This record gives sequence, structure tokens and C-alpha cells, in this order.
Amino acid sequence: MLLCPLYSGSTGNSSVLSEGDTTIVIDAGVTGKAFLYALSQCEIDPCSINAILITHEHSDHIKGAGILSRKFGIPIYANQKTWNAMCGKLGNIEERNVRVFETDRSFGLGEIEITPFKIPHDTAEPVAFSFAAKGKKVSIATDIGHVTDKIKSALQGSDLLLLESNHDVDMVKKSSYPPELQARILGDRGHLSNENCAKLLCELYASGVKRTILGHLSRENNTEELAHATVSRILANSGIGADYMLKTAHFDRVCGKFEV
Repeated sequence: MLLCPLYSGSTGNSSVLSEGDTTIVIDAGVTGKAFLYALSQCEIDPCSINAILITHEHSDHIKGAGILSRKFGIPIYANQKTWNAMCGKLGNIEERNVRVFETDRSFGLGEIEITPFKIPHDTAEPVAFSFAAKGKKVSIATDIGHVTDKIKSALQGSDLLLLESNHDVDMVKKSSYPPELQARILGDRGHLSNENCAKLLCELYASGVKRTILGHLSRENNTEELAHATVSRILANSGIGADYMLKTAHFDRVCGKFEV
């Protein structure tokens, strides 16, 4: 499988995963123009896309989904509660392109088996995804208020993981954000901090998770350098270092192609 994180951050999220003749977009939270530009950087033909998967209905995950579906005839997949919450935001979607999956029940698209699993976030029924093909596993998990046993179990054994490292707690507390917004970010249905991201990676290491891309960084309450340094330090303090690949996705450009 090949994963290309196109954009990942508080202003917009989208990734592309491919295996053989199957190409899947995970979230489309940027404009159609921005999406197509990033796709060209990965040398992916938009006409080859088989599906757009949606994690939840916030605009930084769905902004361009309706446009792309209409322009290229791409089916959009989401659970029923997410469809109910976002259908009025997407514009007209052809009935044949409305696809509903069940949270916590795997389904197949071409050569890829997809498992959407429940995560805690302040939306209708948010999910993260794991993808399996040819004995390999790729997982994408962002917008996580706190780490649950289900999340740990779902991410175990991932050959490649894109995991949220959204904020530095002190930066949030010292920010100009109003108290209610600070509480939302730091709450159980908000976002995963750099420290909690690192702690989860330490727990997942024994299951074989040794390649991680840090994602969904806040532009206001984090930096790529800080997220990478914090996670690297905590991993090193747990004796994890030389054999670990740690990269950071960018909010405004493609960060690379990653193959498993």
C-alpha cells in the first residue's frame, strides 16, 4: 500500500491510500483546487479515485468532498449519523454516490479491507480507519479526545500509522483562545496532545508499530518542530529510538509518499 498525506492540520485534512488498482481518499477537508494540486504532486490521477471516506462532519474534513464527488463521480462513504450531520453541507450528491458503512464493521473496496472504528470526538459518530492488504496494515487516527482500549487494539500491528499530535498543552493554556474553546481542545472529546500521542506510540511499539507520521497539528498551538521533538524525547526515554521512523505531516503541502 502507498499512503500520501496531502494536507494534515487544523485548517484541512486529506490523505490518499492506494493498493493496485484501488485508490481511496480519506477526508477531503480542503478546496477542490488545493486537493487537485496536491494530488498532482503525488502523481495520482483524480479519475482513478474509487472512494472518499469521511471520518466526521467537521469542515476541515469535508470541505471539498461534495465538489470532488460531483466533478469525478466519486462515491462518498460515511456512517449514517455522519451522513445525517453533513448532508446539508456537501451540496447535491447523486444517490448512487451515497454509501453508508457501519462503524466497527469491516468492508472491502477492491484490494483493500477497511475497518472504521469509533473514536471520542465532539461530532455525531466519528471514526478512524485501519486498512489491510497483502498482509500489511495502515492506520489513520486523528481528532481523538482521549485514547480508549478500542483505539489501542485497532492500531496495534500497524505497519504505518498517521496519528494525531495536535497541540502542546501549555500553548493551549497560554493562548488567546476563550476558556470554552481551550476546554474543548483539552477535553475528552477534543484532540490528542503531543505528550499523549507519544505515550500511545510507546504502548503500541511492542505490537510492531515503528513507522509513524504525526498529523493534524494545530497551527496556533503547536509547531512541527515541537511535536517531533516532544514525541521523539518521550520515545527515547522509553528506550525507543534507532529503529523508529518518525515524520511530521504538513498542513499546507504534501509530506511525501510512504509505502508498506
